[in-house]
Amino acid sequence: MASNGKRLPPRPRIELIRGAPTEEESAAIAAALEQFLAETVPGPAAREISRWQQAALREGVLREPSLSPWGARR
Repeated sequence: MASNGKRLPPRPRIELIRGAPTEEESAAIAAALEQFLAETVPGPAAREISRWQQAALREGVLREPSLSPWGARR
């Protein structure tokens, strides 16, 4: 799941400061932190709906349907 360093906002730098862990321990820690960062990233910002889109949604919801979903008149 590499993104070639193009994450927004940039990913924080991860360093191990304690004693010398084995390579397997280091890899497990780095993988766990990567997974945590990927799972806790904030969702995309809500897009603002234009006035044209708002009017179209209101019109579609408020109009009285003349046909049933199967094409027969009600």
